[in-house]
This record gives sequence, structure tokens and C-alpha cells, in this order.
Amino acid sequence: MQNKKITYLSLGTNQGNKLNNLQNAIDALNKKIGKVKTISSVYQTKSWGFDGDDFYNICIEIFTGLSPEILIEKVLAVEKTLGRIRSESGNYESRKIDIDILLFGNEVIFYQNLIIPHPRMLKRKFVLEPLAEIAGNAQHPVEKISINNCLKNCTDSTELIKTNLQLKNPSYLLEKFNYIAIEGNIGSGKTTLAKKLGDEFNAKLVLERFADNPFLPKFYSDQERYAFPLEMSFLADRYHQLTEDLAQFDLFKNFIVSDYYIFKSLIFAQVTLPKEEYKLYRKMFDIMYKEISKPDIYVFLYQNTEQLLKNIKKRGRDYEQNISPEYLENIHRAYTNFIKTEEDLNTLIIDVSEFDFEDQENYFQSIIEKIAES
Repeated sequence: MQNKKITYLSLGTNQGNKLNNLQNAIDALNKKIGKVKTISSVYQTKSWGFDGDDFYNICIEIFTGLSPEILIEKVLAVEKTLGRIRSESGNYESRKIDIDILLFGNEVIFYQNLIIPHPRMLKRKFVLEPLAEIAGNAQHPVEKISINNCLKNCTDSTELIKTNLQLKNPSYLLEKFNYIAIEGNIGSGKTTLAKKLGDEFNAKLVLERFADNPFLPKFYSDQERYAFPLEMSFLADRYHQLTEDLAQFDLFKNFIVSDYYIFKSLIFAQVTLPKEEYKLYRKMFDIMYKEISKPDIYVFLYQNTEQLLKNIKKRGRDYEQNISPEYLENIHRAYTNFIKTEEDLNTLIIDVSEFDFEDQENYFQSIIEKIAES
């Protein structure tokens, strides 16, 4: 996972559709810079330093893995894309969008045209008030006092009007869900998606520890002999991992993504175990299932069998290379039956047969949108 910094930006506009300008900037920053965590209220202020239309000003909190040097380049590129035209005079003037980097973690930075903390933020009430709203307890790394105290010390007498205007957070996946479980057939891309979500949203990852299971290679070479010990070992390990990992985190305060759900054990057991062994297995499963926290959303990735086989071959695990199409289709039918009968889960099915998580970032973003809109 990337080492990401909490960064605070100030956004302002006084030309055209000002609310749309702010929303477009937020959306662009979310895609180009990092995930937007918090957005302040929209404040209306008189133009500062020149005569012009009133400004709309906000501050946002954003997670970014970019270095300060790359960050300023990206910010300037977003401004330019959204129609910012900079005057060579250096005077204050009307603008469609203005984006300033205020704070970058606790760092003090001098780099060419970039100074952090922003050198004029302490003199600007239209910056400090929205910043205090979302980060009042954050410390100014030079003044060594909180932003709340910086606001109290500010001598700027500019009048601010806190409006009721609403902006949409493009990262509202974080606000909507605390625990997401990603599921799918063998080779569907569930672990890749879980890792990307974890990195994108700074989430706690719970990944299945299949590589450590000594029965898995044996099972693919002799399914009849090793099916029961394999399924029992998987059940025990999944139960232990989910109860231990989820117990360490407050599901109401942390974002958690897993690449499996405990019901996976039952689904595979239905396919691999004979009737009598399955009955015994089901008794053990029912006892454990009561102790497992349910995800806020259960995302099932559908891949057609042909694409699954291509993905399995591509990732090159020796013990998987002899998996038959019939076995994958049996697994899919078991998942389908589970999804149809399990009414207590908030389930989202996404057909990813044409998606390539590794090479096409736009597909990944479309999946995030599907999850957020569900």
C-alpha cells in the first residue's frame, strides 16, 4: 500500500457556474490527485484584493500518494483543464477556479514555486474558516498551534456567508460502507479488485491465505481423497481470520475490504464433498457462521468460464492449470444458488468478463461507481 499523506486544499471560484466549477474541480482532483475524504461547506465571500463578483470558497481533505513536486504539477494541470487562465501581471483577478495547497501532512516544503504551508493562509479568513470546519484540530507545522487557534488569531475582517449549497463527494463509497466483501469464481479478479480498493481508499485488507494451505495442491491432483481435509482446513482458517481481523477494527469507524466471505466455504464444499461428508461439514459451518460479521455489501464478480480459464492460465499457478471448465461451472452454479437464497445479504453482481483490472484503470473506476451507486 502506498504511503499516503493527508493533504488540505483550498478551492475558490467567482466566474460562471460557480458551484459546478467547484464540483468539477473536486471530481478532477479525486481522479488525478487522490481520494477526497472531506469537503467543507461552501462559503460566499467578497472578492479579495480586487473588484469582482463574489467568490465561492471551500477546503477539502484528500489522501494522496504523490510527492509535493508531482502534486503541484497535477494541481496546476487540473486548473488549466478546468479553464484557469493565469495573468502574467501577478495581480489578483477573477478566475474560474483557483486551487491552493495549504498543508501536506506535517511537512514544511520549499520547492521552486511551491511553499507549504501556504504562506498567506494565516491572513485569509476565507481559507481558515472552511479549513477549521474540517480540520480544526490539525496543527499548523510552522506556528505549532491548531487551525482553530490560527482562525482566532486571524485579523482579516472579511465577511463570510456559510451557504446551504451542497457538493457531492466522489469518494462517498467511504461514507456509505464500512465493510465490503468481494467474491467470485476462481480467476474472477476478486483479489486484484480488493487490493485496488484497499490502496485507493486506504482500507484495511483481509485477504484469503490460500497459498499457505498444504492440501490445495494435493486436492487438484486427487480431489476425491483430499476434498474433506481441504474444505475443513479452509473453513477453520477463514473463521479464525475473519473473527480475529474484524474484531481488531471498529466496523463503524474503519473501512475494511475482504476478498472472500465465509459463505465461500459452504459453496465450495457443496461442489467438492459427497453427501454424508457435506452434512457433517454443514453442522460445523452453521456453528461458525453465527459468529461472523456480515459485510455492508457483498460484491460478486461474474466472469464467463472461457475468460476464467484464460485468467487462471495467465497467473500461472501450477496446481490450478488442470482445473476443468466443468468444475468452474459447478462453482458458478453454487454461487448463483447461494445469492438467490441468501436474503440477508446486500448483494451486487457485476459482470466483469470484459474487464481488465491490471491494464484498464477506467474499468476499475466504473466498478467503484457501481458499488457506490448500489
